[in-house]
Amino acid sequence: MSPKASKPLVPAKTDPAAIRNFCIIAHIDHGKSTLADRMLQLTGVVQPRDMKAQYLDRMDIERERGITIKSQAVRMPWEYAGETFAFHMIDTPGHVDFSYEVSRSLAACEGALLLVDAAQGIEAQTLANLYLAMEHELAIIPVLNKIDLPAAMPEKYAEELAHLIGCEPEDVLRVSGKTGEGVDALLDRIVEEIPAPVGQPDAPARAMIFDSVYDTYRGVVTFVRVVDGQLGHREKIQMMSTGVTHELLEIGVSSPEPEATKGLSVGEVGYLITGVKDVRQSKVGDTVTSANKPAEAIIGGYEDPKPMVFSGLFPIDGSDFPVLREALEKLQLNDAALNFEPETSTALGFGFRVGFLGLLHLEITRERLEQEYNLDLISTAPNVVYQVTAEDGEVLTVTNPSEFPEGKILEIREPVVDATIIVPAEYIGAVMELCQSRRGQLEGMDYLSEERVEIRYKMPLAEIVFDFFDQLKSRTKGYASLNWQAEGEQAADLVKVDILLQGDKVDAFSAITHRDHAYAYGVKMASKLKDLIPRQQFEVPIQAAIGSRIIARENIRAIRKDVLSKCYGGDISRKRKLLEKQKEGKKRMKMVGTVEVPQEAFIAALSSDEGNAKEKTKK
Repeated sequence: MSPKASKPLVPAKTDPAAIRNFCIIAHIDHGKSTLADRMLQLTGVVQPRDMKAQYLDRMDIERERGITIKSQAVRMPWEYAGETFAFHMIDTPGHVDFSYEVSRSLAACEGALLLVDAAQGIEAQTLANLYLAMEHELAIIPVLNKIDLPAAMPEKYAEELAHLIGCEPEDVLRVSGKTGEGVDALLDRIVEEIPAPVGQPDAPARAMIFDSVYDTYRGVVTFVRVVDGQLGHREKIQMMSTGVTHELLEIGVSSPEPEATKGLSVGEVGYLITGVKDVRQSKVGDTVTSANKPAEAIIGGYEDPKPMVFSGLFPIDGSDFPVLREALEKLQLNDAALNFEPETSTALGFGFRVGFLGLLHLEITRERLEQEYNLDLISTAPNVVYQVTAEDGEVLTVTNPSEFPEGKILEIREPVVDATIIVPAEYIGAVMELCQSRRGQLEGMDYLSEERVEIRYKMPLAEIVFDFFDQLKSRTKGYASLNWQAEGEQAADLVKVDILLQGDKVDAFSAITHRDHAYAYGVKMASKLKDLIPRQQFEVPIQAAIGSRIIARENIRAIRKDVLSKCYGGDISRKRKLLEKQKEGKKRMKMVGTVEVPQEAFIAALSSDEGNAKEKTKK
């Protein structure tokens, strides 16, 4: 992270008229990071010998999966019409779970490159990010990428894009992030079409924090966009939401490695280092101002991400609990959307209830905990947040089935989302059937072109978070793309299904589900556990119950010793006596015995993926 000590400080203050702040927005895998690579090469900020694919994806897991998780900001010079311009480019993630990264990047820009794959066309996330950019009133440059692919259809998708944005098909730029074709024309277009930042250079300093990361050696590195005034080296700054003051130990720009400068002025994007060790002290969306001459109004326009999905994370080895706590605290330093609190489970021991933005966020977090901190974890089935009104009028927030109140309930409200699905026309029936089975309400349908349709549904979030995306992909042969965003709450007929072993509730297997799906969940869980729990010395009933009403049952037969093996002939009453004695013993044992559920059975039963479950039980 540290710039070379021998390097002189870069002069502060770039004329705002020569600055262009923009980001790249697109669907997953449409080539944002590869296009960013070509820009870094063309502008000369990365030498050919240092160049590597997806240069800005710094995390191991980003490089391994080929996706962007953290947005990155880079400063690049560009010559146009004999003048040098300073570009601040922000490379953003494409996945719906990380759209909060996109929204805060947009708040720091005046323009956006809307990137579309020339072989795939507009996808659901393209539309979502476009609407986000329009809300921020950004100048939008439509770009078709991957024109070098044999399957590319630039003319067809240029028309789709032009129809969507309201421009002519000739205005859509055609580039190849892989070969570099058309990228220089795109950089020229950025100068022409994206407006220069506007601000008051002489006003009190105001800078918006759009990202903050934790560096092991230097503490928190805060990324800001200066709106008014200027910030200088060694100046005292103040965080406007908390009123806390710090001294600026270093201020600079990323190009793409950090370069210290004498300061930042109107429109510039850069980083601040104050030596603070806690990321929560430099909150994303907060306004930084000068402590000596503070500004009065904060900069609005950024909301904190709210967790949508909750899951319990428990270490398989109970002694790893402190390691898990420390690991989650470290991850939280770089991930503003992650929040957690301790919880205990009679079955799984001590762990944490963790809030995520979606299933990919959950998966990435879990993978990072296992890879970076060598932890073996069990995660419980993901739940959403319910608002439960008890009979006495008290409203409870339930993030876990174990928090579900006993007794009569007046109303349960569940989160709903607006889902947008883009799919080839021949799969409309399959998609509608899937959405109806998941309690979806059709909101509308539009043809983007003759072959492609945008279908909009209002759906309960609980029906989406588990395996909806997998089902959607398998029913449409992988062609459908999905995007969703929170749209408030609705009342629903929900019940809590408990799983009982030998009459005792096992909290890890409880679930909140719609009354119509409760029986199916009970039968599935009971039969799954029948196969997973080893036979005991006595018969074990597995029951699924709603309150005190049993809705499904399976029995695990007892292991029986052949007590008649030593009886060769003789009186039948002797054999009966031995069998009765065994029966009595089993009955007595059933009264005092407890069922031992092996850890592997928990892992397998809580896993949504059958194959994955079997693989884990083998380990």
